[in-house]
Amino acid sequence: EGGKCERCGSEVERKPMRQWVLRITDYAERMLQDLEKLPLWDASIKEMQKNWIGKSEGAEVEFKVESLKLKVENKIKVFTTRPDTLFGATYFVMAPEHSLVKKITSDEQKKEVEKYIKFASSKSELERTDLAKDKTGVFTGAYAINPVNNEKIPIWIADYVMMGYGTGAIMAVPAHDERDYEFAKKYNLPIKEVVQDKCSKDHAEHSCFSGEGIAVNSEWLNFLETKEAKEKMIAYLEKHKIGKKAINYKIKDWVFSRQRYWGEPIPLIHCEKCGVVGVPEKDLPVKLPEVEHYEPSGTGESPLATIPEWVNTKCPQCGGSAKRETNTMPQWAGSSWYYLRYIDPHNDKALIDKNKDKYWSPVDFYVGGAEHATRHLVYARFWHKFLYDIGVVANDEPFKRLQHVGLIMAEDGRKMSKRWGNVINPDDIVESHGADAMRVYEMFMGPFSQSCAWSTNGLVGARKFLEKIWKLAIARPELTEGEGSHPFLFSKAKGAGESGVRPLDKKSNITSLLHKTIKKVGEDIESFKLNTAISTMMILVNALEKEEKINEEEYEKLLIILSPFAPHITEELWESLGHKESIFKEKWPEFNPELIKDETINLIIQVNGKLRDTLEVPSDISEDEAREKALNSEKIKKWTENKEIKKVIFVKGKLINIVII
Repeated sequence: EGGKCERCGSEVERKPMRQWVLRITDYAERMLQDLEKLPLWDASIKEMQKNWIGKSEGAEVEFKVESLKLKVENKIKVFTTRPDTLFGATYFVMAPEHSLVKKITSDEQKKEVEKYIKFASSKSELERTDLAKDKTGVFTGAYAINPVNNEKIPIWIADYVMMGYGTGAIMAVPAHDERDYEFAKKYNLPIKEVVQDKCSKDHAEHSCFSGEGIAVNSEWLNFLETKEAKEKMIAYLEKHKIGKKAINYKIKDWVFSRQRYWGEPIPLIHCEKCGVVGVPEKDLPVKLPEVEHYEPSGTGESPLATIPEWVNTKCPQCGGSAKRETNTMPQWAGSSWYYLRYIDPHNDKALIDKNKDKYWSPVDFYVGGAEHATRHLVYARFWHKFLYDIGVVANDEPFKRLQHVGLIMAEDGRKMSKRWGNVINPDDIVESHGADAMRVYEMFMGPFSQSCAWSTNGLVGARKFLEKIWKLAIARPELTEGEGSHPFLFSKAKGAGESGVRPLDKKSNITSLLHKTIKKVGEDIESFKLNTAISTMMILVNALEKEEKINEEEYEKLLIILSPFAPHITEELWESLGHKESIFKEKWPEFNPELIKDETINLIIQVNGKLRDTLEVPSDISEDEAREKALNSEKIKKWTENKEIKKVIFVKGKLINIVII
């Protein structure tokens, strides 16, 4: 942040390093297309993956480079989604890290370029690509030749161009790209309009138009619409062998190495004679050496590089002296396929038994944070597709259904971080309020997929809810029947008349409410609406509190549906009721469809679609009865009096609409 490490404040510098990568780009198109196979994934997650893969269609164009320092002719390729704007390219931009920069930079510009490269190396990718940031750059002293009109255009370096996207170089068309426009205005570079907006008379010198329109100032493309102009330009590039139609992906090959001790060693050996050699399968896995210290090496290499007795080895091919690879794998190496190993954890012959894979896979339901969308979930899909291609697994997608979970933010609304000192320690909450209260509050605080800010005050409500359930089971002094009475509000003795326990009654409001709650909680768990499941149980508990006596069977059903949310208190209460088996071995209670029907409803009465009255009526009221009651309502009479009723619309169980003229 600001060129410094966010934790210790040290200066940060980006450097090119030797890395091992996995060629995930080979799977980019399949991973994009196969998102259509995942109808049960959240749409926002699929959209994030589409953007991360970042497919763009356009053209690859070849520019010649003119530099006093170059002894041989050099060419630079660029990728553009708008080949129709080639006539409008007025300058050329390369990423500061581009390998050609130092080769083409003139002696006069050398100091400025070197200074700028160092400046750019202290920035993160997010800072460099921020559209709102002030654009900066330096002229290299070299020029590129526009292949369609042979115009000589200056080559600049600027940090808004990244090596990871396209070729690390762009043709800049300031009239039709916002970033190029801002850069050109700042450094007084030419702006040439080559696409005219059909709906506006503004000229490009005064504003940037990035949409589609009609080609102008483009010689043989003039008067063509964008789509046709693109096709004609690509045909021209291919005919003259200076470019071709191309597809580009924003996703980069997956950097699969880390410069740290912890991580699976990469099973490769470096031999001066044989080159890079794989460790024989009989010698796998390569294990980390057991050492007391594994601090950073100080050179940018892994700490393993400082352990000669581990690094130095023999080449598996020639038997000569060799060195082990000292980079280790990233954490993703394990998290990309752990779900498969869970199915068959003790198999020492294969990654997974084929029959077990066919039985258990793919994963029915995956729950994870939205921050996994463009890392873990991308890597797991890629990894799984590779395993499918080599015949290890039977499916080409690992997860059928996906539900992401929102982050719990700190009370100040920021992400919890040691840096901000706003982390909530779960152990402290468990100590002060109990584990169940914490669980219930986390599920109650908001929709599962949305981020919510933690509130210690909100936690108090969850605790009080559980206390109410506990108190329902404790004897009330005014209701006890002398010594030896059961220590709970209800009695286990048979015969409701003797114990005073209210019997199950189909007409009881509590019984009806309980069955509605069972139905709602079950449905909410399936759809991950955990917050509304808890609020529904809170309504039931508030109603039970008002009862003089409660039925033991009803109370037990409440405990069962609450148990996934508050396992500790429900298990203890269940045992106190005399049960020998765990509550978690109980069958989930079923609701009676007859008991969840309301005997009465509030019938909405509309006149010409506007609410004019509501009446409490039997839930099974007929249209004729509803019409009669509506027309006899004093509130409705003043709207219908002396008016012709054109028609009556009746929606059973909900409303009646009287249409008048």
